Amino acid sequence: MKQIFKHAFNFVLLSCTSFSVLANVMLVDGYVRAMPASVPNTAVYFTLMNHGPEVKLVAVETDVAEEAQLHTLVEEEGVIKMRQLPYFTIAAHDNLALAPSGDHVMLLGLKQPLQIDQKVGLTLTFDDGTEQAITLTVTRQDATKQDGEMDHHHHH
Repeated sequence: MKQIFKHAFNFVLLSCTSFSVLANVMLVDGYVRAMPASVPNTAVYFTLMNHGPEVKLVAVETDVAEEAQLHTLVEEEGVIKMRQLPYFTIAAHDNLALAPSGDHVMLLGLKQPLQIDQKVGLTLTFDDGTEQAITLTVTRQDATKQDGEMDHHHHH
């Protein structure tokens, strides 16, 4: 009899853990790329850490732009192209890292030019229906590169 009870208890524990992604997905860091005032679009990069089961980021919304789209860069016949994706998958206990060389969020139709150090609020929507609000700062894209310029790697 004890054996059955133990299994039932484990099952209850398992079903309690899937209550919300919100507790599991955390913003590690990120920024919105500063663009010249004449450019109506910009890109957003951030890293999310997922402490729980696999989840998909299915949508991003922000008040500063008409639309936010999930994009990735794909190479086709040596040409790098941007392609819109329906979602980004964040594997269980893994990170989703959006970066200039890969996946990123495009903000299309900025309502006004973004200022350096401006705070931009974004709402992330996940495939289980939960939403998470994050705030990122507008940064010049070269600000993140300065660290790496000291060590020049020569490939022979």
